Amino acid sequence: MKQPLTVLKGCFFCLNFLWIHRLVTAIDVTENQSAQRYLQGLPIGSGSNADRLQQMLKGVGAPINWPQPAKPEITDVKTELAKLNTTYVYQNEWPANNVRLGAVTAVSFDKAGNVVIFHRVNRIWSQRTFNNENVYQEKNRGPIRESTVLGLEPDTGKVLYDWGKNMFYMPHGLHIDPEDNVWLTDVALHQVFKFPPRGAGGRPLLTLGTAFHPGNGIKKFCKPTAVAVLNNGDFFVADGYCNARIVKYSKQGEQILVWGENSFSGFSYDVAPPNFFAIPHALTLVPELELLCAADRENGRVQCFHSINGTFHSQYHNPVIGDRLFSMAYTPAAGGELVIVNGPSAEVGAQQQHYNEVHGFVLSMRTRQLVSKFGPNNLQFENPHDVAVTADGNAIYVAELSPTRIHKFLHKSVAKPMSLSAVKSLSSSNEVAAAAPASSGSGAETAAAHHPSGKAILVASLMLVFAGSTLALALMMARRRKRGCLPFGTHNRRHAWEKTEGFKLGGLLDRNGFEKLDQNASDEEHEQQTTSISQYA
Repeated sequence: MKQPLTVLKGCFFCLNFLWIHRLVTAIDVTENQSAQRYLQGLPIGSGSNADRLQQMLKGVGAPINWPQPAKPEITDVKTELAKLNTTYVYQNEWPANNVRLGAVTAVSFDKAGNVVIFHRVNRIWSQRTFNNENVYQEKNRGPIRESTVLGLEPDTGKVLYDWGKNMFYMPHGLHIDPEDNVWLTDVALHQVFKFPPRGAGGRPLLTLGTAFHPGNGIKKFCKPTAVAVLNNGDFFVADGYCNARIVKYSKQGEQILVWGENSFSGFSYDVAPPNFFAIPHALTLVPELELLCAADRENGRVQCFHSINGTFHSQYHNPVIGDRLFSMAYTPAAGGELVIVNGPSAEVGAQQQHYNEVHGFVLSMRTRQLVSKFGPNNLQFENPHDVAVTADGNAIYVAELSPTRIHKFLHKSVAKPMSLSAVKSLSSSNEVAAAAPASSGSGAETAAAHHPSGKAILVASLMLVFAGSTLALALMMARRRKRGCLPFGTHNRRHAWEKTEGFKLGGLLDRNGFEKLDQNASDEEHEQQTTSISQYA
């Protein structure tokens, strides 16, 4: 009798053991599921991932077969976007209308507080710009002949200084260090440059990389994207489109350390493996925490690292931002915030899987929550590429590729309402800018245009209504006079506009200050497809 009881006890013990083992395994899988969702078991740096990266950068070939992600929690992005407050006011009148820009790739501040931008003038990054080995294919065009670096007065946007002629082929990144030195990256040259303040002398103080020769060694880059400089002179380079790494250098340009691996998976989640990048596209410093943060573009997140040794610290992502995050900038305001710009979805087709809107966002580093959103006239951007924010958080500047613009936003606490005269002046200047002849060919300069504000639209509408009413009244009076219904003119059937010295309808309109509408004028620029522009950025 004892033997059957012993067997039963043994079976019961085995069943309990199996049940506990399965429970522990399930918990372990749940805890690690988020970290695995990015890669789905595929080896990093495998040929498949490299092929996907090449397809994304070239925009050609068969449809990209991304790894299938685990299904994340469903977020109603459209509803969540509607909930976000708008705390920044768009400055339509900025910059001055005589500022002519190409694709604006980067924005920063010099030591005097001026807004400094880097733009491509007449160069466009297309499918033919680089070959499969990332070698620049338009070297025969020579460097850009016009100034690529502009210093703008922060209040009016007038150009205070400009430089960078006959130096660059495909501008990308811009950073100004605490000593006012200007750091620039050129993805065609595969180089990083350090210039003295305002580019004095026209020669770089330091050049890293080999011109027109991409690579991944100590002395080479492959389409470097951004630079960030510490107070002690040490600096970081995001390298970039091909190598997916961050390199730290001493003030003298000697390499200190390197980190980062390519994880071009094509999806983003709230939790993802640290140190893996799908295009580290922009850099910003968080001095209070001694952190360097990178915009992990195609993974739609910000990764932050200890600036002393490059070890991972934290990451920030929100489903509302989406799967593409182009740039971010840090401000210590409100306990530390990241100002972020996302980008148009990389998904193609009429029915996209994820809802996406292109905005600027303010994210609290303390709570990891989105605080607010912003955009031109509370609308969306099309192809934002970089962002800068003042230390007090009161002013934000966004560089956009297409349309070619530099935008300014002011916090509601400091923004001043526009006067009626300013609105009229703005409306008139926008018409002049829109009527300017558009350049043809491979992309000559285009004038910077601005979105009309609500007040400008109201004023224009009232003017059109008044003009229409005046015309209708004049025609009605003329018709009644012809019929003899008016006291004057009943004995004289000759029409007023038939008299030699009588009134003329055109003269009436001239005296009231109306002008003929230019049928060729347009408030909208000729736009290129957002998907192609944003992929070659």
